[in-house]
Amino acid sequence: MGRFAVSAVVLLAALFGVAAPAAGAAPEDTRPTKRCEFTPTPDNPAAKPVSPPRPTASTRGTATAVLGTNYGTVVIELDRSNASCAVHSFTHLVRNLFYHDTQCFRLTNSARLGVLQCGDIHRAEEGGPGYRFADEVTGRETYPRGTVAMGNQGPGTNGSEFFIVHSHAHIAPVYSVLGRVVHGMDTLDRIVAAGIAGDAQDGLPKHPVRIHWAFTLPVGWPR
Repeated sequence: MGRFAVSAVVLLAALFGVAAPAAGAAPEDTRPTKRCEFTPTPDNPAAKPVSPPRPTASTRGTATAVLGTNYGTVVIELDRSNASCAVHSFTHLVRNLFYHDTQCFRLTNSARLGVLQCGDIHRAEEGGPGYRFADEVTGRETYPRGTVAMGNQGPGTNGSEFFIVHSHAHIAPVYSVLGRVVHGMDTLDRIVAAGIAGDAQDGLPKHPVRIHWAFTLPVGWPR
């Protein structure tokens, strides 16, 4: 972990009132795994320098990702048991700084859909990691407020795009659920309150939403 990430962990400890994990903590135990297929997309190369993750993902436990935006901090609990390959890819991209200094290009706020879409480097649905991977869905997925899920452009096209449900999402159960927001829904509320360009229900946020930095917390971070 670099100096920046260490400083950010210490800051989070102060903000959330928990003790930072001790240096030299024992490494994570070996966990059952799942084979993932990350298929290169040469016709849609990586928008930032990053290689596909290793093809083996843990299937147990959770991971915690923190996004620092210009509207506030969002902390996400990622569920490895639900979408192992998606969580594995997401944490890989976070650790490789893929989401640093990026913009969330789509905000929706309608009776059907209320989400903030991020992870596209160039513009909405353009600028991925240079690979794709399969969906991890059962057909019974729901997307209540606080859900974090993969975005896609059709079956098996997952990459770096993800969305956070700020109100509700009455959509088909075809999006892999990464996890849920455990701190920072007020950040989403501020983003929604700022509005959508042209006072539309779907489009660019009226004021740019930027992810300044993103990192994962160390294993054993206190709850």
